[in-house]
Amino acid sequence: MNDFSLLTWLRGVAVAIVLGVLFGAPANQATASVWQRAMVEDPVPDPQSSVLDTPFVREHGAKGLELLYNMEFDEARTHFDKIDARYPDHPVGPFLKGLNVWWKILIDLPDASHDETFYNAMNETIDRCEEILDEDPDNFDATFFKGAALGFRGRLRSNRGDWFKATLDGKRAIGYVREVAQQDPENDDYVFGKGMYDYYAAIIPEEYPVSKALMWMMPDGDRERGIRLIRQAATDGYYIQTEAIYFLAQIYYIYEDDYSKAIQYTEELRERHDYNPYFHNMHGRVMARWGRWKQAKEVFSEVVARHEEGRTGYNAHMAEVARYYLARERMVRRDYDGALQHLAALEALTSRDKGDTKFKVLGYLYQGMAYDGQGRRDLAVNRYRMVLRMDDYANAHDQAERYLDDPYGY
Repeated sequence: MNDFSLLTWLRGVAVAIVLGVLFGAPANQATASVWQRAMVEDPVPDPQSSVLDTPFVREHGAKGLELLYNMEFDEARTHFDKIDARYPDHPVGPFLKGLNVWWKILIDLPDASHDETFYNAMNETIDRCEEILDEDPDNFDATFFKGAALGFRGRLRSNRGDWFKATLDGKRAIGYVREVAQQDPENDDYVFGKGMYDYYAAIIPEEYPVSKALMWMMPDGDRERGIRLIRQAATDGYYIQTEAIYFLAQIYYIYEDDYSKAIQYTEELRERHDYNPYFHNMHGRVMARWGRWKQAKEVFSEVVARHEEGRTGYNAHMAEVARYYLARERMVRRDYDGALQHLAALEALTSRDKGDTKFKVLGYLYQGMAYDGQGRRDLAVNRYRMVLRMDDYANAHDQAERYLDDPYGY
């Protein structure tokens, strides 16, 4: 089991449950679907209901997130600021503004410059929730958004290797989400959250036994039911369709080993958000995993072109991913000169990183392999030894040691 699966435990089981109910959770059993109803006026909120019921939040939340998925951060922030101004003591404002920062982090994970801003937004969300809960311990919104903020904070902590705090946040997040879900366990608005829990709770203990220590107090999952519920959210959801489609793509790409389904959902993501670089690269990675290198080359070449054009979101890290896969495509063709051209571009992109990163390490590994392919053994050995002095990613050390003993391609 690799580190990604442990990340999946922390993200998928804890955070994805939160994502599943985000903007899809009913304020109380008496209300209809929060996001499905069409209302013209914005009534004064009932103290016992949720701000998520108000047409104002639904309108600006929907517009803001649509802009966010398309990397229009400033425009999205405008809508989230309006929500925060309308409800200055409510946790929804800082939470949505934190999501805006989260996507800046997601498309360039090696860059930690946005971390403090993100943590501040989640901490402010939690603080506002706690102030409300001090007065009203059963308040739906405060319970819901505290769980959501803890989940996202834990997710970033897991990315940064702070496993202890990430695990604590994840477990606390699940507790709050379960408390919210108990208000109306049969409501269809929970299908994504329930589906995510069912799926990951079923598969993670099988693939990562250590996680059983974290899950012994939690209900058992159901793999097939989980997929069915996530599909339902992807088909019938209003606000959470993109998240549901994204996780279906991940599930079929990583765990279910189903190319036709993985490509179906990544193509749907591309159709909905053509200028989202994260989904763009994911589309190519699915093709590459199943050896569709001709199609993958077209996708990754477009990512590089958009990076060179300066398209918003198509930053250096997104270009790194694309260059790495373009180099691999050339290696498959035994075009070692072409591979080295992409790897040189990758090296230039990763030079901005102070420490060792995944694509910096893998770039040097593949340089060694390409030099071996050309018969330039001294250069190949130099690169393999460089890899062994760096942090290990994706079993790069094992491969470098292997090719030091037996040259690549022989």
